[in-house]
Amino acid sequence: MENIISVIVLTYNQEKTIGRTLDSILMQKCHIPFEIELRDDCSHDGTDAICRQYAEKYPLIIRYRQNKQNKGIIDNYFDTLLECRGKYIADCAGDDFWIDPLKLEKEVNILEQHSEVTLVHTAFNYFDYNKKQIIKKSKTIFNNKITDGEKMIESIITQTNNPIIQLCTSLYRKDIFLKEYQEDEYMFRNKEFGCEDIQIAITMALNGKIAFINETTLNYSINHESVSYSHNEEKRFFFNMRTTKLSYYLKNKYNIDSDNINTFFKKKIFALYMHAFRSKNKELLQKAKQKQKEWNVDNNIKLAITKFVMSNKITWNIMLAFRGIFRYIKNRLH
Repeated sequence: MENIISVIVLTYNQEKTIGRTLDSILMQKCHIPFEIELRDDCSHDGTDAICRQYAEKYPLIIRYRQNKQNKGIIDNYFDTLLECRGKYIADCAGDDFWIDPLKLEKEVNILEQHSEVTLVHTAFNYFDYNKKQIIKKSKTIFNNKITDGEKMIESIITQTNNPIIQLCTSLYRKDIFLKEYQEDEYMFRNKEFGCEDIQIAITMALNGKIAFINETTLNYSINHESVSYSHNEEKRFFFNMRTTKLSYYLKNKYNIDSDNINTFFKKKIFALYMHAFRSKNKELLQKAKQKQKEWNVDNNIKLAITKFVMSNKITWNIMLAFRGIFRYIKNRLH
């Protein structure tokens, strides 16, 4: 591995944003050279043409390839990561963008000065994709400059609102990833887990200390169709199911059992039932029941009531109607 930084940029049907993403990386001022590993996962719009224009303009920085077939986020990310030449790895999704030209410089300085630190991350903004404006700044429960990674494990597994570590703000050590990847490739490559960032975060936390810079370096796009967000209830059901399946795997792998863990799985099961309820999909209801049994989640009052409502078509339709009326009144008031 060379003493450079590799920045992973994965993109799919993002012709409106990929140029902004690449510009935000190219503006970086860092004493260590960086490369951009750019991969388009078979886009159907003009993304490929834009990527080729940037690769031709910056041939010494951008290494670009359009995949011959759609790989999906898991294989695309880890295939690209394995091809990175850098000692340090960063990434920025094709619809997000960095806003601090010294982001990489600040992070790599910490990694070079503190050999025990495996990953550095920062604060970030939630950025409304449609309105093109900042909604709010992220919050973190680990705001010390350096935290023992083991103290973060349970929180990484059970993150529900803000990510404990937003990977698109991060810079981490490739050699730590390679060590864990060789020991447990399944954890990284199982497509049923539906994401790549939690595996990286927990790997880095288990192998050292995590540094946090309380400065905002990223605008993280929300409120549009993406891997992690959708307006479609069925897509949201499956994304939540897959990421919770990863959490269950990690819980068992590291023998973590606590009230917080149990509460987390109750919340995730309830979320699955609610996605099934809102989509009026009986098949999703059955999948939610299967996952509740598989993940050993006992009923509580909320789950019992929800399952009763969905137990027959009449009560299900009545509650959906009430929900529609409530949402209409709420929207009128706003």
